[in-house]
Amino acid sequence: MQERKAWSINGFLGIIILLGLIGGAAYFIIQQEIVPAILLLILAIFLGSGITIVQPNQSVVVTFLGKYMGSIREAGIFVTIPFSIRRTISLRVRNFNSKKLKVNDVEGNPIEIAAVIVFKVVDAAKAVFDVDQYEQFVEIQSETAVRHVATKYPYDTYEDDILSLRGNAEEVSNELTRELQDRLKVAGVEVIEARLTHLAYSTEIAQAMLQRQQAAAIISARKLIVDGAVGMAQDAIMRLEKEGLVDLDDERRVSMINNLLVTIVSEKGTQPVVNTGSLYQ
Repeated sequence: MQERKAWSINGFLGIIILLGLIGGAAYFIIQQEIVPAILLLILAIFLGSGITIVQPNQSVVVTFLGKYMGSIREAGIFVTIPFSIRRTISLRVRNFNSKKLKVNDVEGNPIEIAAVIVFKVVDAAKAVFDVDQYEQFVEIQSETAVRHVATKYPYDTYEDDILSLRGNAEEVSNELTRELQDRLKVAGVEVIEARLTHLAYSTEIAQAMLQRQQAAAIISARKLIVDGAVGMAQDAIMRLEKEGLVDLDDERRVSMINNLLVTIVSEKGTQPVVNTGSLYQ
């Protein structure tokens, strides 16, 4: 189904013609000419049945005897096909807030997730004829898309090359928007934006996952500290030997590296005694 323009004329012109028909019918009644008066009244009823008012950012879908005749998208008053069925569809931008859904992320952890969907109807014919109750269709497909996207990513991660629901909100929102557009284009709906409004671990594992997050953060921080400490110790040894300040054998080099690592990695503000060995035997 593709939207097209319905036949219509200016409503004010139609009202003038309608008043003329009624006036002519009244004249013939006064002249006691019943047949012309009845004909004019029938024409007036036909014309009057086609009067319709279209509000701004609305579309009126016109059907006649079960056939789609077109749509009227311009705002104003019009006269269209008499005795046709007309359904008004809003073209305004609307929001849909999904419920808090309980799903499992890619790692199998149960999470709670919700999203807000910003959309509008761009093809009124598809919204009316290609789906049944397009508002309900948008709601169901939106919740389905949110569930599907949530199962593709972990809730959180400390690796830079892996996307997560919590750490990559922009990428997840773009993914959700694209998937929703693919699902809702059949209903003539354009998805303007889709963003997560709620994201949390389920209550039954929230405390355990908080402890896991803290442990993972500590491990990540420790790894970063150790990597930096190793580099600093290596640079210190290489600089000392390059400038000829010391001449260390393997045993003393290992001892100095050990002491440097202990000093750098230590969390407490201690003043360790560093034993690098003696330069003279």
